[in-house]
Amino acid sequence: MTRVIGLISGTSVDGIDAAFVEIAGSESDLTVKLLAGETYPYPEQLRSQILNLCAGGSISMAELAVLDDAIAQQFAQAAQAIQKHHPPAATLIGSHGQTVYHRPPVPRLRDAPWHVSTCTPLGYSLQLGRGEVIADATGIKTISNFRVADIAVGGQGAPLVSKIDACLLCSPTQHRCIQNIGGIGNVTYLPPCQGNWLDAVCGWDTGPGNSLLDLAVQHFTQGSKTYDQDGNWARQGTVCQALLNQWLAHDFFQQAPPKSTGRELFGWDYLQQCIAQSQLYSLSPADLLATLTELTVASIEESYRRFLPQMPDQIFLCGGGSRNLYLKQRLQARLQSVGIQTTDEAGVSGDFKEAIAFAVLAYWRDLGICGNLPQVTGAKQGVLLGNIAPS
Repeated sequence: MTRVIGLISGTSVDGIDAAFVEIAGSESDLTVKLLAGETYPYPEQLRSQILNLCAGGSISMAELAVLDDAIAQQFAQAAQAIQKHHPPAATLIGSHGQTVYHRPPVPRLRDAPWHVSTCTPLGYSLQLGRGEVIADATGIKTISNFRVADIAVGGQGAPLVSKIDACLLCSPTQHRCIQNIGGIGNVTYLPPCQGNWLDAVCGWDTGPGNSLLDLAVQHFTQGSKTYDQDGNWARQGTVCQALLNQWLAHDFFQQAPPKSTGRELFGWDYLQQCIAQSQLYSLSPADLLATLTELTVASIEESYRRFLPQMPDQIFLCGGGSRNLYLKQRLQARLQSVGIQTTDEAGVSGDFKEAIAFAVLAYWRDLGICGNLPQVTGAKQGVLLGNIAPS
């Protein structure tokens, strides 16, 4: 058994999720035992700096370097804290870091909806919290910067959890979807694990998860609240179907996988548009939250019906959105024939599945096992993911 710490802070920038795990096996015989899972909030000033940068705020290179190291120090402290009461210590850390910018690959056609730049068709993704600082502070080999290798061979650099989902959550008889609802939603489709089933696994980002909901709550409460607990506020509102239809016509939802997205698309600027549009329909804050919640669940449902080879028998939710009772009820109402549970009920913590995934990716990198699924990310080939520090 290898003891590994997985670290990630997602699109919502809530804090650092840390998972301390024991891992054995390789791929088909992979086993993971969660020893401890904790979320360590960022100091408020640091979180504000990150959110400002993600929203397009200006920053000097010197300030960027300081921010990069400050995030890494927080990740190192999380790694040290999570294993404190569970000796012996980890021998490996897998750190995703904090994404501050993500640009999917650019189509070569100048008039394509994804056109950003004429200089390269390759994507770009930047995670802060460099692994070298984490390794130096903890004395533990650290693997980080997982997305760049996939991007270098033409991939989206996301989602990267699909292969882990396949190894830990497949069924010999059931067609399953593993639906993460973090700041952004992503899905992994798992056919029954028979024959060459891994080649039929697919996945993509489904669109906004909690990102717009959280931003809207912060906007309407002047920052006194950061999320809609259990969806209770949204539950009081009425969905505006006309506005929902308008939002669902967005190019991203029509684009076939592989595809990925982030705050660059479904962030503050997009929410401002949503708020302005809602005023034309005289929506209350509760109505807008209900409609934004419906956008999350409707985009999940429509992407399943449009892009899956068949509808799943089961859906397993994870991420913060899996704790939103109203959101879960709305998703079940749209997919009445499909059983919806959380990954906890399949033996994998829904709160810490993403952190667990990056522990596994680090473990695979250390063993020399490719971590991406090319049919999910769009990469030309499978590659080793992550940079090792010290090298």
